[in-house]
Amino acid sequence: MLMREVRDVSHKFFQLPHEEKMKIKMTRQSGYRGYQKLGENVTKEKRDMHEAVNCLTPIAPGKYGDLGKTLEGDNLWPEYPSNLKVVLENYISLVKDLSRKIMRGIALALGGPADAFERGIAGDPYWALRLVSYPVSSSDEKRTDDTGMMGSHTDYGLVTLVNQDDDICALEVQNRSGVWIRANPIPETFLCNIGDMLQVWSNGIYQPTVHRVINSSHQRRVSAVFFYETDFDAAVEPVELCVEKTGGVAKYDKVVYGERLVRKAFCCFGHL
Repeated sequence: MLMREVRDVSHKFFQLPHEEKMKIKMTRQSGYRGYQKLGENVTKEKRDMHEAVNCLTPIAPGKYGDLGKTLEGDNLWPEYPSNLKVVLENYISLVKDLSRKIMRGIALALGGPADAFERGIAGDPYWALRLVSYPVSSSDEKRTDDTGMMGSHTDYGLVTLVNQDDDICALEVQNRSGVWIRANPIPETFLCNIGDMLQVWSNGIYQPTVHRVINSSHQRRVSAVFFYETDFDAAVEPVELCVEKTGGVAKYDKVVYGERLVRKAFCCFGHL
């Protein structure tokens, strides 16, 4: 099935020689698209021990003015695997539609119309797909945020769909008591994280998922992580129907999604 095919082509890419992967190296000039080498991603000022390929919504020059200038550009595709581009473009189309349907369900659950998020909030949603490879663990020591492969964090958009290897448990989520729980893979399913923008829009009814990755296995782990966001230039604030459900007071200030994304992009991608 397609979920497995995406992971398979990802494994093949990450098994390529370093020089081959660097042909699509991520740079500022590429709008932060392309291959990100081991240790280049930063979470909470610590380098993450993984490598990745970033595929982002293509942005034409000038589309969002100064707001979008940092992320203008098109995606970079490797020569090998030769089918990676076709597989990923098909996959992106399908998970984008799935994410829209999930958001419609959330809108209905909150008591709004099904298309509530599509009215100026996510009518033209920004998206990002990261193929992430976590190397074989070189130590049997107990791993934490300091020694893990991706430190604890929340995602910045609406929802995130995680397609992870079936046979390796590395993703952990934190419950409301602060306890870390393993998110064991269930074959042919996605793990869905709630993001920061949904927290703001719902006035805290939906809380973002705090999560981290600690690969203690002796196998390379690959995941394909799809981030479904608001419109790039959307000004997100608590919606009235959610404010009414939570005491009548907005708990969060208005956030321009693109501004927040650019700040996080500079923070998380280190010195390029």
